[in-house]
Amino acid sequence: MRVESYGISDRGRRRAQNEDAFLIRDDLGLFVVADGMGGHAAGEVAAGIAVHEIEAVVEATREHGEKTWPEHWQVQLSLNANRLVQAILGAHRRVMRAVEAANELKGMGATVVAALLDQEAGRVTVAHVGDSRAYLLRAGELQLLTSDHSWVHEQVVAGLLSEEAARNHPLKNVVTRALGGMQEPSVDFLELGVQEGDTLLLCSDGLNTMLSDHEIRGIVASSVSLGQAANRLVAEANERGGLDNITVVLVRFSP
Repeated sequence: MRVESYGISDRGRRRAQNEDAFLIRDDLGLFVVADGMGGHAAGEVAAGIAVHEIEAVVEATREHGEKTWPEHWQVQLSLNANRLVQAILGAHRRVMRAVEAANELKGMGATVVAALLDQEAGRVTVAHVGDSRAYLLRAGELQLLTSDHSWVHEQVVAGLLSEEAARNHPLKNVVTRALGGMQEPSVDFLELGVQEGDTLLLCSDGLNTMLSDHEIRGIVASSVSLGQAANRLVAEANERGGLDNITVVLVRFSP
C-alpha cells in the first residue's frame, strides 16, 4: 500500500497570527495537527512545543517493538497506542514546564490530534485531546473518528444543541480538555484498519466550524489530488469568514 500526504496551515481572515502547527513525517507514519490557545504568541508556542515533543517521543520509541516496554506503558494497549498516548502526555508536560518557566506564557495551551500508521499491519492509531478532529473518507462516505472535548459538544450529546447550532455557538471555542491545563488530560484514542482508497483528514477547528461535514466530504471526494483538496478546504473556510486559523493534513492510502 502506498501512502501520500499533504499539509497546509492558514492564518484565516480574522486572526492576527497563526497559532496552529502541523507535522508530516512519512518515514515515521506520524501526522499531527496542534491548535494553540492563549494569544500574544503563546498559543503558537504551545502548538510548536506539542508538535515537537510528539515527534521526539514517537521517533525515540520506534524500536520499542523489540525491547521491553517502559514500566509506565499500559500492557492492555498496543505498541502504537502506547507510543502515541505517551507522546501526547509528554507534550502536555512540556507545555506545563514552559508555562512554569516563563510568566508571560501563563494561560497558554493547545489541542492536538495525531495519527500513527503501522504500514505493515495496515492499521492506524488516532489520538486526540481537545477539539481538533480526525475524519476518514472511505468509499465516498466521511466518518468523524474523534469526539470533541468541548462544552458545545457536551450540549449536543445531551440533546440541548443541534450540530448546526453548535457550529455557530459563541462558546464553540471552549474546550474541556487541552494540553497545558492544570490537570493532566485523558487522551482518547482509537485504532482501525485502513484500506486502499481511504483518505485520513486531520484538522484544527478552524475548518469544521466553517464547513459542515457534508461540505468537507464533497470537497475531498471530488478533488483530483490531496494538494487540491487541502487548498480548496482552506479557501472555502476563508470564503465563509475564516474566523480562526485553518490547518489541514490529508493522508491517502493507494494501491
